[in-house]
Amino acid sequence: MQFEMNSLTPISKDNFRNTIDTYTSNWKWILLSVFVALFIAFVYLRYATYEYQSSASIKLKEDRNSTKLPEISSLQDYGLFSDNSTNVLDEMEMIKSRTILNKVVEELNLNIQYFVSGRVKEQEVYFNPPVNINFIATDSVISKIDTTFYIKIISSDRFELSKANKNKLLNVNSSGSKEYAFGDRIKTRYGDVIITPNIGTYGTETGSHVEVVIKPKYLVVEKYKGRINVQNTSKSNILTITLNENIREKAQLIIDKLIEKYNEDAVNDKEQVVKVTSDFINNRLEIVSNELEKVDLTAESLKKDNRLSDIASQSSIFLQSEKENESKLIAASNQLQLIDYMSEYIDDDNTESDLLPANIGIADNSVSEITQRYNDLVLQRDRILRNSSEKNPIVINLNTQIDAIKGNLNQSLNNLKSSTQITLNSLNREDQRIRSQIFATPRKERQFRDITRQQNIKESLYLYLLEKREETAITLGMSSPNAKIVESAYTSTTPISPKKNIVYLAAFLLGLIIPIGTIYVSDLLDTKVHTKKDIAEILTAPFLGDIPRSGTSKNNRIVEKVDYSPKAEAFRMVRTNIDFMLKSKSPNAAKVIFVTSTTAQEGKSHTAANLATSLSYSEKKVLLVETDIRMPRMDDYLKVKNDKGITDFISDPSLTIKEVSVKVEDNIYLDVIPSGTIPPNPAELLMSDRVNELFSKTRKSYEYIIVDTAAVGLVTDTLLISHMADMVIYVVSAEKLDKRQLHVAQSLYEDNRLPNMAILLNGTTKKDGYGYGYGYGNKPTKKKAWFGFKS
Repeated sequence: MQFEMNSLTPISKDNFRNTIDTYTSNWKWILLSVFVALFIAFVYLRYATYEYQSSASIKLKEDRNSTKLPEISSLQDYGLFSDNSTNVLDEMEMIKSRTILNKVVEELNLNIQYFVSGRVKEQEVYFNPPVNINFIATDSVISKIDTTFYIKIISSDRFELSKANKNKLLNVNSSGSKEYAFGDRIKTRYGDVIITPNIGTYGTETGSHVEVVIKPKYLVVEKYKGRINVQNTSKSNILTITLNENIREKAQLIIDKLIEKYNEDAVNDKEQVVKVTSDFINNRLEIVSNELEKVDLTAESLKKDNRLSDIASQSSIFLQSEKENESKLIAASNQLQLIDYMSEYIDDDNTESDLLPANIGIADNSVSEITQRYNDLVLQRDRILRNSSEKNPIVINLNTQIDAIKGNLNQSLNNLKSSTQITLNSLNREDQRIRSQIFATPRKERQFRDITRQQNIKESLYLYLLEKREETAITLGMSSPNAKIVESAYTSTTPISPKKNIVYLAAFLLGLIIPIGTIYVSDLLDTKVHTKKDIAEILTAPFLGDIPRSGTSKNNRIVEKVDYSPKAEAFRMVRTNIDFMLKSKSPNAAKVIFVTSTTAQEGKSHTAANLATSLSYSEKKVLLVETDIRMPRMDDYLKVKNDKGITDFISDPSLTIKEVSVKVEDNIYLDVIPSGTIPPNPAELLMSDRVNELFSKTRKSYEYIIVDTAAVGLVTDTLLISHMADMVIYVVSAEKLDKRQLHVAQSLYEDNRLPNMAILLNGTTKKDGYGYGYGYGNKPTKKKAWFGFKS
């Protein structure tokens, strides 16, 4: 296992290195992409509209007067109200209710926005806008307006109004624009409007462009209902209210106003209960006052008719007993009347509100507690109904609880009334017993005592109601808000969107991902031959060498005699490899080397010309024969011109080899036989015996014969004369030839149709292992660059 891992390690390292080289070779494009992405991020952040977050904290106050009875606690187990946090959740929804938000939008004029055009973007102005817009129409009409218009400041007292954007950058001249003076009454489809300037504020300069956007209030309410966030920590009455806005101070103002309106709404709810109680007490006071007046008149008439003044008690014992019993009678009668008043009020369907009077003096504490819980549920239901309907499940559940508590209250009042009535009957019987024993008391005195008793009852009840009325009046002006501000609205100076660090990081990563991804996909889809490794994966033929890509200049197409370029060194290496592969050949006969390729434009003519030139520089007699008579190129490389060539030699038996041969200028060791006249039948022409004659004669006169042949993947010309070759150099063009076309070369090698076939990779940008980044040695005629270093 260890051996296998060690054997795989070099391959893995090589694959990893190749992958890294693929990206590092394109480092300039990656760096440029990162720079462009960061520049775009900088421009975006420079002109982006920043968003800030404002937050405030409030604490919901607990109602200490609302104590839960066992019966009410059992009702909470029904429906959605079994959790103690329900009230907090309800208040969270109330803060974001449309009713409260509508008041905030209306008071802060959030449905009107002013934008002043800058050089690149528009900037919203909320505080001290450049112009003031005054509507003549009613608020109900204004709240439904949905329009946008543009103002161009012409001078300090005149402006231009249009429906089209006449931004100075766009320079759009709309026929619908009209000039007005500030203060003019402008007629519009939603009523008359008066526009006045705020002199000295931003956007009032001459030439400024102001965009005014007016939206219906219900749309603005919906917008802020979605943007305002109310959060609560579990088992806590503290709420955190947050809002994201483009203007920091505007966000703070909205949150503060929202809390203010919420508290106002809660105070109004509490005052409704107090007002209902006050109305009830005033109504009972009027009734009791009338009854007391009648009793006083009856007592006055009795005294006048019977001429009574002060009657002494006959017996202190009986009188004392009667007095104590009378006090109990008065108290029981008061309780009974209060119970009757409360029962009548509950059964009365003509009242303006479902709320019940609280703390009217009924001695039983359970009645007061049930009344308090009943009023709390009615207020909660009414607040939800402001933003909902009777079909809301919460409202239905609350109505069920209200009816249950109301029935419970009626039952408690009936039970209390029965017990009070029993007590009163018992006291009356006791009173009759005591009165029967006062046998000496005249009938008139007894009548007077009856009247006096009634008078005391009415008077005590009247005084009690007066006391409750004063208490209610004091409470009416002392209702406390529902929320205590823990922390006023505060907006951080750091925007929450867009965040510079995240934008720059995203731009940096995007700048890396785009070119790297492009390179990866390109490499994934790339089927071209690039390196020796690509060839070795498909071909089993010997590898002769590779030639680096030369410049586009025509001056460096052919290697020179004194040449230290990578290209020249590569051809010297190929020359050495050829001698090694052909060392078994007889030194007395020329070595015939064919140069071919799969397709055209792979550099076989370039290879043949440079190989012949490189061999000739070693003072070897070299003949370069151009048999690619379909697409001749030797004249472009070696500048050899001749009216006659190999085609003329084959077709005209009278011509000699010397007549079709051309000497290369400044090179006595290199001769060239060009292609000659292009014939209509190249394949048939190459099958002539004159071709065998040509090679037989030239083998004796030269040491190397380099033959530039046609591409074997396109025509059969090369295969017709391949038997004359000692070696075939199969040129594969890097960056051009598709790997899938290498099967042509592999099939030719396997079938041995090209003798002694070897592969030459042409046009590489780098060489595996050592690299073609520099030549070896110094070129005598080459001057060093000013930035060069001495070794």
